Amino acid sequence: MKYYTITVNGNTYEVAVEEKTMASPVSPSPAMAAPSPAPAPAAPVQKVVSAPAPAPAPASAPAAVPGKEGSIKLNSPMPGKILSIKTTVGQKVKKGDVILILEAMKMENEIVATDDGTIASINVTAGQTVEAGDLLATLD
Repeated sequence: MKYYTITVNGNTYEVAVEEKTMASPVSPSPAMAAPSPAPAPAAPVQKVVSAPAPAPAPASAPAAVPGKEGSIKLNSPMPGKILSIKTTVGQKVKKGDVILILEAMKMENEIVATDDGTIASINVTAGQTVEAGDLLATLD
């Protein structure tokens, strides 16, 4: 039996791990049924940290053309991730039409047109992470 001290989110746990050979069947041991105090570990526990996997390239959408931004700006109300873009540059929209979907705190939020107009620029792409106040799109 090996004993370890593990800290998860600031909580420390004493863990007992029983070593078994491949020939023995796996069954819960009495030590696993209820937590019990364990002696201090003989050697320090090494922390293994792996690098996060690279994020996939975001899907492209019509990008903003410098100098072609509209007079009505739609900014992100909160930090999140752009899930999808529902309009295209040049498309006419009415007040309340969905421009794009922003995921924040596991909820999908519709970003809607604040006025009637035409989409002048879309300044984000699907999959992009945005902060509160970032420019998402503009209308004319």
